[in-house]
Amino acid sequence: MTAHQNGSISTEFSDFLLNCFVRSPSWQHWLSLPLSFLLLLALGANTTLLITIRLEASLHEPMYYLLSLLSLLDTVICLTVIPKVLAIFWFDLRSISFFACFLQMYIMNCIFAMESCTFMVMAYDRYVAICHPLMYPSIVTNQFIVKAAIFILARSVFLTLPIPILSGRLHYCGRNVIENCICANMSVSRLSCSDITINRLYQFTAGWTLLGSDLILIFLSYTFILRAVLRLKAQGAVAKALSTCGSHFILILFFSTVLLVFVFTLMVEKKLSSDMPVLLNILHHVIPPALNPIVYGVRTQEIKQGIQRLLKKEW
Repeated sequence: MTAHQNGSISTEFSDFLLNCFVRSPSWQHWLSLPLSFLLLLALGANTTLLITIRLEASLHEPMYYLLSLLSLLDTVICLTVIPKVLAIFWFDLRSISFFACFLQMYIMNCIFAMESCTFMVMAYDRYVAICHPLMYPSIVTNQFIVKAAIFILARSVFLTLPIPILSGRLHYCGRNVIENCICANMSVSRLSCSDITINRLYQFTAGWTLLGSDLILIFLSYTFILRAVLRLKAQGAVAKALSTCGSHFILILFFSTVLLVFVFTLMVEKKLSSDMPVLLNILHHVIPPALNPIVYGVRTQEIKQGIQRLLKKEW
């Protein structure tokens, strides 16, 4: 038993229990193998992409540095969530300490915010490359990428930090069973005996402020890109320009499902089985990380050639 006299957490238990798919326990059996495959695929594909960009001098350009950052974030989010989910499925290790739970909550929110901002910077990179190609080398420099990375890190770290702090300040005096496979903010906060209005408000405000503003800027960037592309008259110029943005646009579609999951969870949690939002949240932590590097590897000629050269060196 634990009791924190500082008032931030007051409990009669030492940890939380993650109770996955209570209404559909059979899901754990058929989900474990696909999740394992997707985790290995995500780790393998992102590691390959990171190594290729690191070793191939031709890929030492701003666009690929941003892609490296995205791959690194995808790897972290997978390792933060999926191993614990598999441990629950295989070994029934449902217990998670307070510190580990709030740390997982913070990392998940922080990484999603960082990925969203990274996509926004990538959209700006493509905007400058297509709409202002002559100015691109002087605008999108290595120094610009360093400043962008610092901005992405600082914005995400500080704006998501209140989420676990607000949850940690709540008075936990009742059940310690989280009806989820992960330590999602609201799933944990609902267990408290305190008023969670502030938690709900900050989660909603932060989510729509960070992700919503990024998506608006991404939409504006692609609006300008599309307008510039349609003005191109050279043969094959339109196809070439759209090809350079195609991979990035597909990745944005994958990531944007986080907003759909969030909205879907709020809309149907009282109408349908709570297992469905839980399933969607788990899949969102592994499907985009597994597909993102594959999309870029298949659609980007420079990356394909880099991987082929590395394989030839190995053999």
